[in-house]
Amino acid sequence: MKNDNLKNQYRVNEQIRAAEVRIVGDDIESVVMPTHKALALAEEKELDLVEISPTANPPVCRLIEYSKFLYQMKKRQKEQKAKQVKIDVKEIRFGPQTDEHDYNFKLKHAISFLKDGDKVKAYVFFKGRSILFKEQGEILLLRFAKDLEEYGKVDSMPVLEGKRMTIMLSAKKAAPAKKEKPAKPQQPAAEPVKED
Repeated sequence: MKNDNLKNQYRVNEQIRAAEVRIVGDDIESVVMPTHKALALAEEKELDLVEISPTANPPVCRLIEYSKFLYQMKKRQKEQKAKQVKIDVKEIRFGPQTDEHDYNFKLKHAISFLKDGDKVKAYVFFKGRSILFKEQGEILLLRFAKDLEEYGKVDSMPVLEGKRMTIMLSAKKAAPAKKEKPAKPQQPAAEPVKED
């Protein structure tokens, strides 16, 4: 189905409506010519005339085998998709009066998430009348951000949204580690063998 989208995206041969086109190709220098001459040239070389830039003035067309062109475009799309980095957002939930052990446990998880390159969304959930402790929730989130300074940076400061106070952290870009070449151990020079 994706291949059909590519096929419908480009005009080929007689589908090209412009009076003049700019021709490019592997062994052709860029030149502007009437469309009917460009089609004749494509037929002579047993190639297709593919409109690659319809918005240019005049439109840019390429002399190439259409199936090969579609293959190249599909391959380029795959490469671009592979280069995209997917970032997950991991959530960590606190209560306004989270005790030290729970805090440290969640801190360790946040550190591992940030080391993996994920974003961390930490929030304090206020149940019922615990909304009275919103200052404690803010202090907790600021402490959390301070403890994670080494691993991540704060994207947004604590914000109260309904019954949740939220803070967003993202991983710091790790500086590429310098690779040091190990020093070669000094080997004693081989003593010449004396023959008698």
